[in-house]
Amino acid sequence: MRTTTPMRATAAAVAALTALSLSACRDSRGGGGGGTDGGTVKIMVGGIDKVIYLPAKLTEQLGYFKEQGLKVQLLTEPAGAQAENVLISGGVQGVVGFYDHSIQLQTKGKCVQSVVQMADVPGEAEMVSTGKAGSLTSPAGFKGKKLGVTSPGSSTDFLTRALAVRNGVKTSDYSTVKAGAGQTFMSTMDNGGIDAGMTTDPTIAKLVSTGKAKVMVEMRTEEGTRKALGGLYPSSSLYMDCSYVKSNGETVQKLANAFVKTLGWIKQHKPAEIAAKMPADYAGGDPKLYEKAIGDSISMFNGDGVMKTDAAENALKVLAQFSPEVSEKKDEIDLSKTYTTQFVTKAKQS
Repeated sequence: MRTTTPMRATAAAVAALTALSLSACRDSRGGGGGGTDGGTVKIMVGGIDKVIYLPAKLTEQLGYFKEQGLKVQLLTEPAGAQAENVLISGGVQGVVGFYDHSIQLQTKGKCVQSVVQMADVPGEAEMVSTGKAGSLTSPAGFKGKKLGVTSPGSSTDFLTRALAVRNGVKTSDYSTVKAGAGQTFMSTMDNGGIDAGMTTDPTIAKLVSTGKAKVMVEMRTEEGTRKALGGLYPSSSLYMDCSYVKSNGETVQKLANAFVKTLGWIKQHKPAEIAAKMPADYAGGDPKLYEKAIGDSISMFNGDGVMKTDAAENALKVLAQFSPEVSEKKDEIDLSKTYTTQFVTKAKQS
């Protein structure tokens, strides 16, 4: 599947936007940027055609942003690490990406928080090349292998490191390969550039359907996630700079209203109905396979946008197992600053 189209903003375009617009930086941190004064709220998605981030585009497709009186521009970056950087630099007001970035950033003195927590599990799977599947059957066999992630510092990287350490393998014992997502990931696996790798649907569905790879570790379900990571691991979220949230409560509330309504809509509709609402090119020329990909991952979405306390605590525990930065500051990290349920609670009430 293509990961970009001419209609989507590229990394270069975002970089240019950031470099040329100092006002965007001011807007993301203060009171001038978001929808209450007719401005556009820019949201970076860590791979807009990934099923794990489906609520972002679906909210736009359903018209819920407009219903709230918001002007929202969805941009895309293939990896969460880059999306995070654009937020920190002030190029966007929000990111639809993994919650764990908010914990990692706090160790660096940055404050971002999840304002809508869309999923309690990663929605990812560790895929192993069919040719290696006979000998590489679990993360315990990662030593000496080439493992694909979207990019270093991304949540796929975090999850890969977590699986390794939890199975007795040091992160220095394997090679991390920047494999991207979608077609790039599949090509890298096909040509032997990686033995296994962490990815999402619809890439998972395509790898399985073509016989190129098999699921080694399943984290698209609660059962699989608890088995792999010892508990829930909150993933897809709308996270924003803390100062922006504080200064633009009305806009954040409207965004929460829109996303929570979408999460409820997802719970009430079948994969085929959801797929039909998405842009046709997201199906990559195979609508039935795209429908299956949605069906395989859709249970990850929680329906209400509320962060579970034990899920946030487990995310911190998992990160501390492999991240020196988090491990060193584990007792200093204030989880209450990494997420808020204020806006989704109000959204549900309304």
